[in-house]
Amino acid sequence: MSERLYLEDVFVGQRFVTGTYTMTAEAIKAFARDYDPQPFHTDEETAKDTFFGGLAASGWHTAAVTMRLQAQSGPPIAGGMIGAGGEISWPRPTRPGDTLHVESEITEVKPSKSRPERGFITLKSETKNQKGEVVQLLVVKLLVWRMPEYGF
Repeated sequence: MSERLYLEDVFVGQRFVTGTYTMTAEAIKAFARDYDPQPFHTDEETAKDTFFGGLAASGWHTAAVTMRLQAQSGPPIAGGMIGAGGEISWPRPTRPGDTLHVESEITEVKPSKSRPERGFITLKSETKNQKGEVVQLLVVKLLVWRMPEYGF
């Protein structure tokens, strides 16, 4: 297997676990002020009387941290992690102090019929906190290149 993963290197059932990232209240509020300015993301006192019962990270912040972890220490896909669609859900909130990591598994490998130099994988990724609770579930289709020596 090469250092970077090409389509020939991946297989259904292959698993990856990233490093960790700890969410702080300051980072949660800063992200929310810029991208998701809702009181349950920006103000600890106001957040107590909301659906979340306290400060919670924006789901998009959790998604951004997930992407950072995947890019830094997830599957080392040759050419980068190029998304081609997916589905995301947040079964529980990410809270200040949560230390996140991502556990991923390849669930499908599909060579392209029209573009022989590439294919697609489906990657199921669970972002978990320090208690092992899933805070985000992402099923994404990724473009993956074939090895250059295949003449493409």
